[in-house]
Amino acid sequence: MTQHCEIAIVGGGLVGSALAWGMRALGARLAVLDAADAHAASQGNFGLVWVQGKGLGMPAYVGWTIGSARAWPRLAEELRAHAGIDVALEQAGGLRPCLSPREMEARADKLERLYAQAGAERCDVRMLTRDEALARLPLFGPDVAGGSYCALDGQCNPLRLHAALRTGLRRAGVARTHCRVEAIAPAAGGFRLLTDRGSVAAERVVVAAGRGTQRLAAMVGVNVPLVENTGEVLVLERMRRFLPFALETIRQTDEGAVLLGDSHEPRADPALDLSVLGAIARRALRVIPALASAQVVRAWAAPRVLTPDGFPVYARSAAHPGAFAVACHSGVTLAAAHALDLAPAILAGSLPAALAPFAAERFDDVRAAA
Repeated sequence: MTQHCEIAIVGGGLVGSALAWGMRALGARLAVLDAADAHAASQGNFGLVWVQGKGLGMPAYVGWTIGSARAWPRLAEELRAHAGIDVALEQAGGLRPCLSPREMEARADKLERLYAQAGAERCDVRMLTRDEALARLPLFGPDVAGGSYCALDGQCNPLRLHAALRTGLRRAGVARTHCRVEAIAPAAGGFRLLTDRGSVAAERVVVAAGRGTQRLAAMVGVNVPLVENTGEVLVLERMRRFLPFALETIRQTDEGAVLLGDSHEPRADPALDLSVLGAIARRALRVIPALASAQVVRAWAAPRVLTPDGFPVYARSAAHPGAFAVACHSGVTLAAAHALDLAPAILAGSLPAALAPFAAERFDDVRAAA
């Protein structure tokens, strides 16, 4: 394989594909190089479009997340129109149940501190009493003391999202090559990407390679430290629709299956841990006891693309200005922002000032754990 393009995006997961969607007008001048890793984060995403509770410690992330959630209907409609795929977007609100008065107090305190940050955009997140929560979902168990509710929260089918992005990019004439990028080297007129299938010459490059971003971004002068983190999900059988909205750790897909998942494990190994799955199941049963009769059909573990502070990196290389790096674990929630806001900025050759808090320089003193 010998190829020349204007922009090469390294990584064909949800982040890389969303960025490519926002640059699809380039057609064949845009190349997506995808390693197609079976254990990639995009293959194990829970599927929430989630706003509430995000951004404590980085006010800019509050507005970035809210903006993406508000833009999601536009992205979903674009994908339906150009790819012919319904990604099953639902934004009927979302609720985070609390299983004790202490949890209620801690949740209310976190939300108060989050939205009290200087520069943090306000969002309609409300604490609901037990009676108010039961009015929305009578199936809540006796341990549910209430919870926090946000009307902007929702969910989609992440597998359909990924398929829609791939299909739409193919119809736009974007070149997508299954290959593993081994190295990126600055060269005359741009960059030379060495892959397991040959080389690619690109005038500009965007590294959005999930767990591989740390290694590849370093080759173009960007430090993107990532920490090891894995999440596990239990999948229950398909049932008649009973969840009118998403819960933070329980959601029902458009096809009726119920997903349970809320683990954050400091490891990179994608193997399942039965003790973790047991803890997920026990908490879910405290939230909705009626799930006790449902059959478990499968489970999975998947890595997260997580920086040390948990927030994304959006970086332009100072040493090689034609190179950009993107690392983010909220690939579904931020898909609209990546496609509709970030991609046009990269296409124009720079990052907006509003994204300065996400610069990689904040990690200059951090050593990578991965």
